[in-house]
Amino acid sequence: MRKRRPTSDATEIIHRRFYEGRPERLAELAEAEANDSVARKIHELRTGSGLTQRELAKLVGTTASVISRMEDANYEGHSLAMLRRIARALNRRVELRFVRTGERKKVA
Repeated sequence: MRKRRPTSDATEIIHRRFYEGRPERLAELAEAEANDSVARKIHELRTGSGLTQRELAKLVGTTASVISRMEDANYEGHSLAMLRRIARALNRRVELRFVRTGERKKVA
């Protein structure tokens, strides 16, 4: 077994202490990163289009509070249908990709 090199990198220290060797924590982190990515993308597209949350909500047919929640990195309820409505309002389309996670599940 190789000995790890000491580090002063805070991100590396946190990873080693709280995530390394803990697949359930890594899965939670991946989900949080995905939620954050969706929230940031919605915000970037909306502000890049010069729209307020209220204006986007009107185009989508919802309320500003729903758009606010969608732009919150802690929100876990992103639905494909709502993402498509937002994309349509911003003259975009949603693309979905499935990527390998590195773990292979055996088929029985």
